[in-house]
Amino acid sequence: MTRLKKTYAIPALLIGYMLATPFALSQEARIKIDTDRTIGEVSPLIYGNFLEHLGRAVYGGVYEPDSPRADKDGFRTDVIEAAKELNVSILRYPGGNFVSNYHWKDGVGPVKDRPARMELAWSRLEDNSFGTNEFMQFVRKIGAEPYFSVNMGSGTFEEAQQWVEYTNVADGPYYAELRKKHGFKKPWNIKYWSLGNEMDGFWQIGHLNAEDYVKKAIETAKVMRLTDPSIKLIAAGSSNFRVGSDPMGWNRVVLDEMRNVIDYIAVHMYVGNPNDDYYNFVSTPNLMDQRTQQLRGLIDIAMSKATERGDRDPIYIAWDEWNVWYRARGGAKAVGIHALEEQYDLEDALVVAGFLNTFIRNADIVKIANMAQLVNVIAPIFTNDKGEMFRQTIFYPLKQYAKNAHGTALDVFVDSGTFDTEDFSAGLAESNTRQTDVPYLDVTATHEVDGTVIINVINRHKDNAIGTDIISQSGKFQGPFEVFEVNGPDIKTTNGFDGEPVKSVQKPNISVNGDRFRYAFPAHSFTQLIGRIETD
Repeated sequence: MTRLKKTYAIPALLIGYMLATPFALSQEARIKIDTDRTIGEVSPLIYGNFLEHLGRAVYGGVYEPDSPRADKDGFRTDVIEAAKELNVSILRYPGGNFVSNYHWKDGVGPVKDRPARMELAWSRLEDNSFGTNEFMQFVRKIGAEPYFSVNMGSGTFEEAQQWVEYTNVADGPYYAELRKKHGFKKPWNIKYWSLGNEMDGFWQIGHLNAEDYVKKAIETAKVMRLTDPSIKLIAAGSSNFRVGSDPMGWNRVVLDEMRNVIDYIAVHMYVGNPNDDYYNFVSTPNLMDQRTQQLRGLIDIAMSKATERGDRDPIYIAWDEWNVWYRARGGAKAVGIHALEEQYDLEDALVVAGFLNTFIRNADIVKIANMAQLVNVIAPIFTNDKGEMFRQTIFYPLKQYAKNAHGTALDVFVDSGTFDTEDFSAGLAESNTRQTDVPYLDVTATHEVDGTVIINVINRHKDNAIGTDIISQSGKFQGPFEVFEVNGPDIKTTNGFDGEPVKSVQKPNISVNGDRFRYAFPAHSFTQLIGRIETD
């Protein structure tokens, strides 16, 4: 059910806007920006992605030597350009569930000598023609930071140590020299490594309980860090929120036992709209915020007992898998060559923007985030074997944030109408959740040292525009504000090879000189305002 928290008379200055917009204007809101009320620095690594050996993510996605769009190394140039457009900051590899039965040595050396293996996580043949060095070539082409996950399922700590040696040691030991023999003289110097994937999940090959996981992870971390002391290590936090599970119990054990070892703890979240309830769906980023706060508390407790970290940073959160995923989640749609090929609509894009707002609101502790995934598989980029590509609806909010939302996250005051949700599970196998007083306007802001301010506004109202007073409480807004909007004719509007009706559209600039201005945010829209605040 929905309700209005407040209603107002409509000022005469908005009549012109109302005549020009197809949406009714039923209420007003206030946004207050104060550059002295800061949260933390926004890490560029929250704008990351993920590439797993799954469906057409690798083969037919980033790597397709027979494609008319392939470069000399077999990589699709259209995908490279789209990834650059997304400003992908960090790319996670090679899984995901795939990694828990992946042995990296199968994917290096002459391609003709690489063995084909049964891929047990997603039910397809893995020919290993794409591996460590091919991934690193792709990462360099798009300008991203690499992030590797080691096999904590069927793998050993010795295998993980040898992978670090192969990628990060210049010369001398066997695996460093093997990399050079394979044609890569300089080490790749991979900084970020996760200690397995979703090891709390019963679906994971080599699934462990928390106590056994930390024993194996601590020994694996030991030999990896002895090989390269500069690496950053990410522990596998809980991703199992099913009924009867104890996700925070898992996280408590991992943080308590590994508080002096790890740099990040990784958590995952996918949401959906299987019951076609718009307001339930667009409120799901609030669940991510709740889980972030719970994990923040556990980290605080663990850090209060950490005695051997030296001058290292505290433990941060890595939301290293997140997205909308429910249409292709089970059965035949989850396995084989065309696994997990979701087609996204406008409401999915609004939820994606909501997740990005959550990262910014928690900028002091969320320092890595990876949308899963980059191409074809629950992805913002979609290709076919004809050399065609289109950008899904979810591409565009991610692009706007990654390009512009940097600097210091601000603690924004928002006063808008609210709604309540019904019980829902968001497409997750967990107990139902009901939320109250969810604001229609979901707002974050960032501020840069040169005075640039970026205001990100999601109007979750399905039918009505919301006229809003935007107020600066420290300094004055100056000069033109650029306006970028992601919207479409309907919440179910999708993009495809024949066109992209949902995309970023630049609207006319707003001329501002003072401590406030007004803007009406259209129904079911994401809007990004970019301007300046001049302070004394």
